[in-house]
Amino acid sequence: MAKKTAKNTNSRKKGGEKENFKKYILWFWGIFFGGVVLFGFLFLLASWGAFGEMPEFEELENPELNVATEIFSADGKTLGKYYKDNRTPVKYEELPKNLINALVATEDVRYYNHSGIDPWGTLRAIVFLGTDGGASTITQQLAKLLFTDKYASNPVERIFQKVKEWVIAVQLERQYTKKEIITMYLNKFDFVYNADGIRSASRIYFGKEPHELKTEEAAVLVAMLKNPVLFNPRMEEFKDNSLRRRNIVLMQMEKSELITATEKDSLQALPIELEFSPESHDDGIATYFRAYLRGFMKDWIEKNPKPNGEEYNLYRDGLKVYTSIDSRMQKYAEAAVDKHMANLQKEFNRQNENNSTAPFRGINKKEIERIIERAMHNSARWKKMEANGKSEKEIIASFDKEREMNIFSWQGTIDTVMTPRDSIFYYKSFLNAGLMSMEPQTGLVRAWVGGINFKYFKYDHVKQGKRQVGSTFKPFVYATAIDQLHLSPCYELPNTKYTIPAGRHGVSKDWTPSNAGDEYGGMLNLKEALAKSVNVVTARLMDKTGPELVLELVHDLGVDTSEMPAVAAIALGSVDISVYDMVAAYSTFANKGVYIEPVMITRIEDKNGTLLYQNTPVSRDVLSEESAYVTLNLMEGVVQAGSGVRLQTTGANSAAYRRGVVTGYPYDFQNPIAGKTGTTQNQSDGWFMGIVPNLVTGVWVGGENRAVHFPTITYGQGATMALPIWAVYMKDVYANDSLKISKEAFEKPEILTIDINCKDNEEDVVQEEENVSGQLDF
Repeated sequence: MAKKTAKNTNSRKKGGEKENFKKYILWFWGIFFGGVVLFGFLFLLASWGAFGEMPEFEELENPELNVATEIFSADGKTLGKYYKDNRTPVKYEELPKNLINALVATEDVRYYNHSGIDPWGTLRAIVFLGTDGGASTITQQLAKLLFTDKYASNPVERIFQKVKEWVIAVQLERQYTKKEIITMYLNKFDFVYNADGIRSASRIYFGKEPHELKTEEAAVLVAMLKNPVLFNPRMEEFKDNSLRRRNIVLMQMEKSELITATEKDSLQALPIELEFSPESHDDGIATYFRAYLRGFMKDWIEKNPKPNGEEYNLYRDGLKVYTSIDSRMQKYAEAAVDKHMANLQKEFNRQNENNSTAPFRGINKKEIERIIERAMHNSARWKKMEANGKSEKEIIASFDKEREMNIFSWQGTIDTVMTPRDSIFYYKSFLNAGLMSMEPQTGLVRAWVGGINFKYFKYDHVKQGKRQVGSTFKPFVYATAIDQLHLSPCYELPNTKYTIPAGRHGVSKDWTPSNAGDEYGGMLNLKEALAKSVNVVTARLMDKTGPELVLELVHDLGVDTSEMPAVAAIALGSVDISVYDMVAAYSTFANKGVYIEPVMITRIEDKNGTLLYQNTPVSRDVLSEESAYVTLNLMEGVVQAGSGVRLQTTGANSAAYRRGVVTGYPYDFQNPIAGKTGTTQNQSDGWFMGIVPNLVTGVWVGGENRAVHFPTITYGQGATMALPIWAVYMKDVYANDSLKISKEAFEKPEILTIDINCKDNEEDVVQEEENVSGQLDF
């Protein structure tokens, strides 16, 4: 009986266990299917916008990207960009296979086998509570980049956010191909340092286009997708992280059989080698030109709306601006400016060591204080404090408080402590420069250097600034005399003092200019007189033509003459003209008397390549071909036997050469060159205008204030301050045969009625430069 009872008890126990097991099974499936239903319901809620606004169909078709406006050089290089996000999208075909392989192997190994959500990856993430990764597919990551504003820190909010990303990912997979999703993801990702998208990242970190990336370089960028800061190869504290993560990417590629074990081992042994090239508005080449171009584009955008009437956005609409700048010539020009100005500044600083009013000369302390006060009022500090309601007394006091700052030097940026007032003195002590180079036959501007460093000196000395031109104005006087009076370079005038009486040619009192060094005597033909830059001969020519005809010519050469007085003294260059206008004017001589307006922008396209703007050259006849050629012939004499003679000689004895201030000497150019130096009163401005048949280049050098200058003409003349920049630049230009810059003679007109074959002057007529001090009395 007891046994029977025990048996019944065991049976009931087993029966109970079976019942419980069935209950567990039912509960499991109930929970499972309930989870599926709940999961599906969450999907529905997400798609209905319960967890936040969902993108419309049109947004999925055209997800918004802030696409940078890109500036292209004439030789197809990117000069720079205007951007909110520094993004220039690339097509799938422009992505290297090693980059795509690294991406898929590391971020989503089953990418080609799922439809936006990877079930196995998601299950693994749930099992390992998210510690093993793998839940987020490339498509989900793209969804998060495109449509999730901020990563939620609250776990519950993050779950809802994740569901939303899943829904968007599925929709993305329906609307786009796998290739398109990869392309969108890499174009959208922010690699920091203004590297928005794979093209910017490739250029900024490695100095190359994406299709040029090596496997190990592609692996570095893919490694950054996990966290662009924590695995950033540029940041010193994260370099080791970057290397380890890159090697994990390479390991994943080997695991997926995309590279061999041998390749993996050899690539993992390589260090990370960057060619870091930041693309901020202050960095890169042609920075001053790009600043000018920004203003041009803003004006163009105002006048040229989209077909729907909206304005183009310079920073978001992905415009493509094609310019005339040649990136090679631009680099040569910037290098020449840097090389010479660093030498010149060193000598300038040496000569100011015992100058009690340094960096100024010839003015008193009261005048200096006025200059500093004006600079303070124009500073960003003053404007910002004033906008914040600070009193003038508070603002002025702030300029005398020391603070940490980074300052420019030719040896590199210096971290220091100084007052803002002292920093004004410091920056005013620098000599600056402007250079522009242009093809005279087409008007295409090939190089534009507006200063020595755009980050620290924003003022553009090519187009924005106007300075006294000194003797570079004289060819305009000579050209007027040749064109109006048919004078020959052989025409002779006395080298004696000459007075233009009061009341004539706008002269208020008798005007008697002096030659440099008060050297007079004998007769000089026009070629000799221009070569020696003889002031009294120029004054005689001005008296023959009158200033009105000279100004008429200058106006026709594209120079704004509205503020130029019609007085005889302008013959010696007392007027202010920009480098931009001087180059355009001089180009007319090389273009057979035809003025052509400088061309900087050749065309503009939208992001789809639709043409929005095409440049139409503007030109006009100014001089006869014969007059233009004869003027060139006169200026050739400047280089053959005048203040530009050092371009064609192999030795010099001046102090500037002995001290190594004149960069790149000897030059020993053997080809025909027409040119003109210019030096203004007190050596405040140094000029050189150089012409070869298919390139005209103008260079100006001087201080920001006219009181900042060399004490003597030895160093302060145009032949020492400006000419060496032209020479170093042209040496590099000529060394690059692909640029096809001419070394030929200037083309002679078929009919030449003016005699240019003057008897050579046997005496050495080398003349350093002229000083117009004391002659500008009008």
